[in-house]
Amino acid sequence: MQQDTAFAGPELVTFGESMGLFTAQDTRGLEYASTLHKSFGGAESNVAIGVARLGRRAGWFGALGRDPIGTMIHKAIRGEGVDVSRAVFNGEAPTGLMIRENTAGKSSVYYYRKNSAASMLRPEQLDAAYIQSAKILHVTGITAAISPSALACVDRAMDLARDAGVKVSFDPNLRLKLWTLEEARGVLLRLAEKADYFLPGLDELKLLYDTEDDKAVFERLSRLNAVSVIKGGPDLTYVLEDGTLTEVPYFKADQVLDTVGAGDGFCAGFIAGLLKGHSTVEAVRLGNLTGSLVIQAVGDWEALPTWEQVEAKLERRMHIER
Repeated sequence: MQQDTAFAGPELVTFGESMGLFTAQDTRGLEYASTLHKSFGGAESNVAIGVARLGRRAGWFGALGRDPIGTMIHKAIRGEGVDVSRAVFNGEAPTGLMIRENTAGKSSVYYYRKNSAASMLRPEQLDAAYIQSAKILHVTGITAAISPSALACVDRAMDLARDAGVKVSFDPNLRLKLWTLEEARGVLLRLAEKADYFLPGLDELKLLYDTEDDKAVFERLSRLNAVSVIKGGPDLTYVLEDGTLTEVPYFKADQVLDTVGAGDGFCAGFIAGLLKGHSTVEAVRLGNLTGSLVIQAVGDWEALPTWEQVEAKLERRMHIER
């Protein structure tokens, strides 16, 4: 059951760019597709929606264009029980867009986000009290990549959280369509040093640390003060905490329909687990489960499970069709 955000502030605060999402509805590619499905997506709002569906209080903010796409996104996120009271509308810049096609079994995304409203978000627009009243701040490398002012917002928000004892969760979410690996490497590794929970994928780490050696990757991670949660192992997630490496197995998916959003689903489950008072390993176990449920349906955020669905899976409750 979702908790009413009207009576208490969010336990999780996150921010970033949410964009209109248009997806070609056949496999001929965008050039020949006759219809597009309209939705929206954004790593941070996906996580906020996921946390809210799992019964914890979540808040998301960002900058949206004062246009129909921005209005749609704002209403949809609010409709999922996420506090959007700190989101702002920019009448001078548009809401960003991404267009997706699926051809030959591969998904490709094309971004139209340069000079978007979200890219113009500035540190002075941050509500310090809002961030510092949360239990966890979640940020991603996507926001850091979209503009220098957005990166400054990430830095400022992390500093505000740390000053108030708010835990910081950081997913590097490496997007090489937004910046070069060299540009990303210096920024993302620096931000990882400011996090309490670092949530990279194993493939991302090999790129960021410029090595294919798993042992070298874990040695580099051990130098961080953060708890590192490494997604994308061989059917498992790694947890590196206080020098101890723990392997947490995946949950087997009955079917795989769309892997987009799996990482955000994992982050939502992991953060919700922490907010529920679970240990790091148990929170990762919950993240593994929510991630596995997301890939069994289509959509960036639509398949994020509710707490009732998670409980049913954990208890192997039988589905009664009629």
